[in-house]
Amino acid sequence: MELAEDIGKRLGVEVELVSVLTANRVQFLQQGKVDLLIANMEWTPERGQLLGSVPTPFYRVGGTAAVLKDSAITRWEDLKGQPVCTSQGSSYIKALTEFGADIKAFKSSSESLLALRGNNCVAAVHDATLINPLLAGNDEWKGYRAIAPELNPAPSVIWTRSGETDTQNRLDSIVQDWHRSGWLIELEKRYNITPASPALVELHEQFKGKGA
Repeated sequence: MELAEDIGKRLGVEVELVSVLTANRVQFLQQGKVDLLIANMEWTPERGQLLGSVPTPFYRVGGTAAVLKDSAITRWEDLKGQPVCTSQGSSYIKALTEFGADIKAFKSSSESLLALRGNNCVAAVHDATLINPLLAGNDEWKGYRAIAPELNPAPSVIWTRSGETDTQNRLDSIVQDWHRSGWLIELEKRYNITPASPALVELHEQFKGKGA
């Protein structure tokens, strides 16, 4: 939300936040129901063929699995033959299928996590930026832990419709300024997102010496 609001402030436009599901977010952007996609949609070659994106990533994140603390699952390979919950259209489905997991895909991450708590699956796989803060700061999730390392870490980018080069270039300067100023590192600390992202430090170092 903070990213969208800062973009609106810099561009001098009012921001309207629209809730989307993993299964419909690409269509919402293509159909003009939203103008940008910002959160929880990492860059992949397949998505890059459907949409345009801002060149500089604002984050890098992979997937992690929430499992019961007393679960025998400690590695991704342990998911073979096991029911695993995730969201429809998740970029982690291909990798989980290759591990031999029995995929149960839901319309939203909240439904997936609810299914995990209802013992309908042995793990729920989503972005680490969703799972880690949930397990660290919510009493209802004290009985769960996360699997490491992250699955298929990829750049988090701002998505536009294909061909919107001017928009992409304008937003790219904003993202670079976020890194230059260290603002994204401050946000990560404010929201207690752990472990801290090495990518943010790398991008801060890359851009901090460059002028606006």
